[in-house]
Amino acid sequence: MRRLPPLGALRAFEAAARHLSFTRAAMELCVTQAAISHQVRQLEQWLGSPLFERRGHVLALTRKGETYLDELSLAFDRMAAATERVRERRDGPLRITVLPSFASRWLLPRLPAFRERHPEIEFRVSSATRLWEGNDEFDLGIRSGLGRWPGLKADLVAREYLSPVCHPDLAQGPPALTEPADLAKVMLLHDEPRAAWRLWCELAGVSLDLEQGVQFSDAALVLQAAADGAGVALGRLLLAADDLRAGRLVQLFDTVLANDYSYWLVYPRAALQRPQAMAFRNWLLQEAQQARLPPHPGKVA
Repeated sequence: MRRLPPLGALRAFEAAARHLSFTRAAMELCVTQAAISHQVRQLEQWLGSPLFERRGHVLALTRKGETYLDELSLAFDRMAAATERVRERRDGPLRITVLPSFASRWLLPRLPAFRERHPEIEFRVSSATRLWEGNDEFDLGIRSGLGRWPGLKADLVAREYLSPVCHPDLAQGPPALTEPADLAKVMLLHDEPRAAWRLWCELAGVSLDLEQGVQFSDAALVLQAAADGAGVALGRLLLAADDLRAGRLVQLFDTVLANDYSYWLVYPRAALQRPQAMAFRNWLLQEAQQARLPPHPGKVA
């Protein structure tokens, strides 16, 4: 007979250890922070060993806590995969959550190709910017980040590069935009955060008034405004790729800023037990490889 601690206490510890936060663990498990704290104490008493230590306001794992987390995460992953197989969700729709900008500017125009290749797969796409932590709401997610999501696998879809883009007529002028200093003569279009424009100006060796211009809350909106001739955007070249190929946008200069954040496909390990999820993953990564525009030759940083 197996001697196991209460399952609730194991779940509370595993979530708190992944996040290094009782608050975020409570949000994930839909309980109070006090309940997480109580269950972790219960588990530590059952084991006879502390699993966490506090360093000021920072929560850290003890050496035993780190070892226990590694083993428990693997066990929960195996249980999740076994549960997926028993529930036989393979016939249900594939549920995908995508950043709104990536969905509208890149994914949606390519989904007909996926449907043509896999007409048997039903899927639902939902756009959202909030962090997705791999709960049962979705099977796969496409997010921008550094590639680290606790408890989730992450496959690199594409790295992102930024450079000024605008409508061809605006580039030709008057005034013609032939060098970075000419950007002082036109409207600048911003998405969040504005710091990217400052970094690009430092790379290009130009000083611009970055307080002027129009602010947009979404990268897709700023690219649409640029394609409509409203001004010059520091365009995300992956999202602008189709417009650049079609001539609706032009890249003005060789100087390209490498974004710290990239686009990633994120998912629980159990998700790829579903053939539909594996098919979408393989198609997405292949499509991204084929559709990727190389950075314009010149300065890249």
